[in-house]
Amino acid sequence: MMLPRAGLPPEPRLAWAYFLDVDGTLIDIADTPDAVRVDTALLDLIARLQRASGGAVALVSGRALSFLESRLGTLRLPLAGQHGLERRDAAGRIWIHAAPPAAKSAIKAALAPVLVRHPGLLLEDKGLTLALHYRLAPHLAAYAQRLMARLADEAGAGLEVQRGKRVAEIKPAGVDKGSAIAQYLTEPPFKRRRPVFIGDDRNDEHGFAEVNKLDGISIKVGRGKSCARFRLRDVAAVRRWLGKALNGKE
Repeated sequence: MMLPRAGLPPEPRLAWAYFLDVDGTLIDIADTPDAVRVDTALLDLIARLQRASGGAVALVSGRALSFLESRLGTLRLPLAGQHGLERRDAAGRIWIHAAPPAAKSAIKAALAPVLVRHPGLLLEDKGLTLALHYRLAPHLAAYAQRLMARLADEAGAGLEVQRGKRVAEIKPAGVDKGSAIAQYLTEPPFKRRRPVFIGDDRNDEHGFAEVNKLDGISIKVGRGKSCARFRLRDVAAVRRWLGKALNGKE
């Protein structure tokens, strides 16, 4: 079934600032975090867009910076990882918002017997956050969400649970993809450009809201309730839309 015509975004422009989620937006979601593969066609597209836009392209992901860097090969660009908790700006500087180590250790210890009882659950330690994936055990969704909410509350260290596609993630409160985008927009080459943010799940709503405040272009990939102003069907549609910015302009 086709998305309504009114939901399609306008033609992209090289004068805009592009902030792009990764999983479910630029690449299809894999069953496990380590199964993700970034193809050369995508790397070429991002590199070309970065050059043509004067460098105004950043990846804004739930992934750790180390993971993103390991998949990007020689491509180097601004990256916001772990939902903005770690951010590399266009000048190469790194900005970190860390969770208290003691609270993180206590949560991991509490989850250890749970993972033994439920092998379909997967704990991903991203360094600054703890993500409990239940993609391989969707029947445990409610249990996983309640458990992570309780552990975050018991930690009492300014932590919160962020919910995504079949994942519940404990992270420091008050930092998200929206705050990362706002920081980028105070810096060159993003400053004074109209922002674009493309994402696919609940973790991206903060980014959509921030871009909407600035009269930017917020694009939700796929179905689901969202505050995004525009829609694209899937990963392939995102790539085609970004490619339009380059047509005859390189």
